[in-house]
Amino acid sequence: MEIKAIRFRRDGFYTQPFAFGGEEGREKFDKNVRYRGSLQNYLIDTGKEVILVDTGLPADFPEEVPNEDSLAFTGHNIANYIDAFEALGYKPEQVSKILLTHRHGDHSGALRSFPNAQIYVNEHETDATELQGLTNLTAVSYSDGAYYNFPESQKIQDGIYFIKAEGHTRGNSIIIVEDNGLFYMIHGDVTYVDEALYENKLSIVYDDRDAARQTLDRVREFVRNHPTVYLSTHTPQGYENLEAKRVMDLDNPVPTILAEVDFDKKEASGKYVCSICGYLYDPAEHDGVAFEDLPEDWRCPRCKQGKEKFNKA
Repeated sequence: MEIKAIRFRRDGFYTQPFAFGGEEGREKFDKNVRYRGSLQNYLIDTGKEVILVDTGLPADFPEEVPNEDSLAFTGHNIANYIDAFEALGYKPEQVSKILLTHRHGDHSGALRSFPNAQIYVNEHETDATELQGLTNLTAVSYSDGAYYNFPESQKIQDGIYFIKAEGHTRGNSIIIVEDNGLFYMIHGDVTYVDEALYENKLSIVYDDRDAARQTLDRVREFVRNHPTVYLSTHTPQGYENLEAKRVMDLDNPVPTILAEVDFDKKEASGKYVCSICGYLYDPAEHDGVAFEDLPEDWRCPRCKQGKEKFNKA
């Protein structure tokens, strides 16, 4: 069994209010503290199958143009997701299963690029906008009972488990891979940065805050009791943990390296992109209404987050 990171964006950031402010409020944290950000998803090569956990952004998705007030920035392109996947030596036709942690576009954007894959997704998210038109969905009902302290799970095959972990979205899931005595936890967005795991903080992005808190509590309990390599989507710590086979120790955090941010002056297109779910607001598709002219209580049509979660594209 081998796990590999599919890296497609780098040099992003997540501010402390974004990563920590879900329960105490953004105002309690320093917006000038920016943790390193990136985008990567993961591939599991069992020797017999190629299994993906999530599938990145669509190939033509624009970069954001952040500024000093941006809460989050997903980073600059390394490559599009499919090119990054193929650079690892694989072809889309080889993928037999895709395990989807949740519906957001930075996790589901290239689902349609894998013709032979069956897509496993929490049964509560099969009606998500991002998944409409797909005929290769398997609705996961977590029929295999508890997995250690997680009450509901489904075994995909020996050593690979699909864990119910709702909160960030109503269908959020975790994938745990057991290999050579270690537990590799591929968690989507339970946290955006590892500092939030150590500090026991929720991000400001969730569909259900109480469920998100319960999930984070269960994750921390699991990490305390099992040698866990914590594989995140939105921070370089994810692939760094993988490369080092680093077991998380909640009492001895890995030292923080803050993001080095250079706010460039790229020309914006007039479009705006949601840094949470990847929804692209194009005025041309909204009767020419500029994003700036939308009412302050306007919400992302896809993930229902506020205007402050959008960056210029």
